[in-house]
Amino acid sequence: MRILLVEDDPALADGLARALRAENFAVDVAGNGEDGGHLGSTELYDAAVLDLGLPKRDGVSVLRDWRAEGRTLPVLILTARDAWSEKVAGFKAGADDYITKPFRTEEVVMRLRALVRRAAGHAGARIECGPLSFDAQLGQFELDGLPLRLTAFEWRVLSALMLRKEVVIERSDLIERVYEGDADVDSNSIEVIIGRLRKKIGADRIETVRGRGYRLTAGAA
Repeated sequence: MRILLVEDDPALADGLARALRAENFAVDVAGNGEDGGHLGSTELYDAAVLDLGLPKRDGVSVLRDWRAEGRTLPVLILTARDAWSEKVAGFKAGADDYITKPFRTEEVVMRLRALVRRAAGHAGARIECGPLSFDAQLGQFELDGLPLRLTAFEWRVLSALMLRKEVVIERSDLIERVYEGDADVDSNSIEVIIGRLRKKIGADRIETVRGRGYRLTAGAA
């Protein structure tokens, strides 16, 4: 899962980005509304965390433009503005959720996971595909009822496939959901990660659809 964090307080942005990365999210950080608006309009994200009081452009105008462009990414507003009128303005602009500062990072993580899960069409937290299960609220995978140990990159790829199980996900889409914007990505990196996942969950459970990408299936009975 790849998150856009638009926050002008460097210390807060750094701390939240580190906390999200510790939970396996890929995070791109923008320190002003102009840069954040551009990234949200041109890059693929699973969700955005957006401050309202930003330099260059305020968060409400950024969000309003994203929605006018047809950008449907879930947006969690994170701001010190706690007046009801400010919340109404944020929701009217297209926000999906709203947290006021100060906040607990654990709550931000849980709300982001819920937003991403619902955006992928899953009402419940537990998603199953054959013997593989994913608690999308806790971010935990199990295979045959046992915890599955994954690296951060493996977790990002498998969560993207699991949230869209039985659907072909293009290779370029996976790359965008796995790596941060400034990452130096090897040409065969996704193939390497897919290979490692097949060893852990079974080779028949991740299909290669030539010329398109990959699909997670229930596999052999």
